[in-house]
Amino acid sequence: MGSIGVPKNSTMICTQLISQSVEQVVSDMHHAKAQGADLVEIRLDCIKNLKPQQDLQIILSDKPLPVVVSYRPEREGGLCEGDEYIRLQALKLAIELGADYIEIELEAASSVMAMVECKMNHDCGSKVIVSCYVEGVTPSEEDLSHLVALMEAAGAHILKLVISAADITENARIFRLLLHCQVPLIAYSVGERGLISQLLSSKFGGFLVYGTLEGNTVPGLPTLDSLRQSYKIEYLDADTKVFGLISKPVNHSKGPILHNPALRYVNYNGIYVPMFVDDLKEFFSAYGSPDFAGFSVGIPYKEAVIMFCDEVHHLAKSIGAVNTIIKRSSDGKLVGYNTDCEASISAIEDSLIEHGRNSGEASFSSSLAGKLFVLVGAGGAGRALAFGAKSRRARVVIFDIDFDRAKSLACAISGEARPYEDLVDFQPEAGAILANATPLGMHPNTDRIPISQATLGDYQLVFDSVYTPRKTRLLKEAEAAGTILVSGVEMFLRQAIAQFNLFTGQEAPEEFMREIILAKF
Repeated sequence: MGSIGVPKNSTMICTQLISQSVEQVVSDMHHAKAQGADLVEIRLDCIKNLKPQQDLQIILSDKPLPVVVSYRPEREGGLCEGDEYIRLQALKLAIELGADYIEIELEAASSVMAMVECKMNHDCGSKVIVSCYVEGVTPSEEDLSHLVALMEAAGAHILKLVISAADITENARIFRLLLHCQVPLIAYSVGERGLISQLLSSKFGGFLVYGTLEGNTVPGLPTLDSLRQSYKIEYLDADTKVFGLISKPVNHSKGPILHNPALRYVNYNGIYVPMFVDDLKEFFSAYGSPDFAGFSVGIPYKEAVIMFCDEVHHLAKSIGAVNTIIKRSSDGKLVGYNTDCEASISAIEDSLIEHGRNSGEASFSSSLAGKLFVLVGAGGAGRALAFGAKSRRARVVIFDIDFDRAKSLACAISGEARPYEDLVDFQPEAGAILANATPLGMHPNTDRIPISQATLGDYQLVFDSVYTPRKTRLLKEAEAAGTILVSGVEMFLRQAIAQFNLFTGQEAPEEFMREIILAKF
């Protein structure tokens, strides 16, 4: 078994508590410690009927973790509506009662520093975090650097900069700030497009990363458990290679809980993260450094991404879809591959063999040879399935809501295209295979299937490329009809194994990865 070594960075994991009562704050602090937090941020403005002297005494008297105390006013996105002097006095009191850190906004920093300077001079051990929350359009790199300089000039021990990323490419500005800042810096962007700013912060030298308590999901914030268990951010360093899934949406991805443990298992210094991408051209331009070494490609980019590859493997070029990109270390060129094709087709073939349904012409022939292969969906995943089925000499019929796209794919493989509306009444021949390559049935829209339920019993085998949930409604209905099932999870595992080999140049730990699939999918 590979070793994951020892922690490589000092980045701390924090969770923000927005509890409405002191009793809940105390309880949540203990939950945060159990879930892997290094410290907690207490939002005083969230506590109803706050009594600073009494409540802070309770919170800080027996704290299980170091504490950051913040008290955000409405103008900074908080809930404090009261007198500014009273607010600042509460933060001063937090220092006197033993808070490890207080957070104060940039515009009020000079007032707070003047109030607490005497206390600080007596080596109380408390630190001041000066923060700036930028709403709206993300400033230029030059303007962000200016904000950092202002916070540093205010006398902060630690700086905190938060932006609202409208595009994943804006996080690249944060990473460059982290690399060059001479003062401890917390910097991230909020929202789903900002998720990588948290996950990769420690690679670029961030002081602190935020995670959420279990059950308190916030878009763009990882859970404490995932930071500790899936991403293991304490093991990241400047040399860590970044891999990730380019997709839209991306929150359904199970890639991180499969690839990250596998990378550690073989002692490879890498991390795999979800990447919510809106514009491929801008994305590849922003993340062209060698740090970003490879990508999985998901919906809806498997076809469009080809034009951004410098080279395309012959199979992927034939299919017209790429699901894996490697940034070649020797020259930085992007090389595209397709691991979906073999993964999906081999999963179907092996299942037919396992159930004793190999009707190939000879023992060396594919179990798909001569069979009718009914494909729903002519996008990237559909193209991989179509070319794979054709390579096994199946007879392929394609249905897609975009009939022109179905006809184009049918022409490429010498198959047959049918209008999507004909699928409802389509009667397959005995022994036919049904393959769903559409997102229908994917979480959270789990109640939909692409064909009529009444026809499912006419198929010998039903394959669903959707893997969240593991057993989709389509597979449940097919199981009730007595057909052989092949889950998208099996395809996902097989293509991920092939991707891992391409990403790392090493052999994937197949049995270990299968164990993860069985335990967590």
